[in-house]
Amino acid sequence: MNGEMVLRGRLWVLKQDGRLFSDIDTDMIYHNAHLAVTETEKMGQYAFGNLEGYQNFADMAEPGDLVLAGDNFGSGSSRQHAVDCFKALGVQAVAARSFGAIYKRNAINSGFPIIELPGLPDGTFTHHAMAELDLMEGTLTSGDRSFRGNPISRVARDIYIAGGLFQYAETLKGGR
Repeated sequence: MNGEMVLRGRLWVLKQDGRLFSDIDTDMIYHNAHLAVTETEKMGQYAFGNLEGYQNFADMAEPGDLVLAGDNFGSGSSRQHAVDCFKALGVQAVAARSFGAIYKRNAINSGFPIIELPGLPDGTFTHHAMAELDLMEGTLTSGDRSFRGNPISRVARDIYIAGGLFQYAETLKGGR
C-alpha cells in the first residue's frame, strides 16, 4: 500500500439475506485447506472461497476495490492469510461494523487499513458503486450517501504509512 489516507475504489457490499453479511470468520475468508500456501502473492486466489455467494470474489475483484461487511468480520482463528489474501488481490481496505479482535490486530500489524462503522444501517451502500473511504475521518462515502464510523487510530495510521509493523519498528530505531 502507499499510505494514502483517502481511498477510492469499487465497493464490494457483502450481503446475506438482504443484510450486511456478519460473522464472516477467517475460515470463510481464507479456507484452512489452503494454509500450506506461504507466498502472499498466491493467496489472493482463495479469498472468500468458502463464503457462500462470494466464491468467485477472487476472479472478479480488481486492484483498488474496497470491501464492506457487517459485524464481527474476521472472527475465529489468528489466520494471517485472511489479511494477506486481500493484499495479494490489491484490495485497499475492509470496512465493517466491527472486527474480530485477532483479525483487527493482524490487519494493523500488516499495514492493511480497516475501518469500523458501528451502527451502519443495512442498505446504506450499493454493491459495486464507486466509493471513498477516508481513514482519518472514518467516513465511507458513495454518491450522496455517507456514514461516519471510527477513524483510524494514530498507531494504526503510523504502521499503515510505514507499510507494516516491522517497517514501523525500523522508523523507531532512528529516534533512539
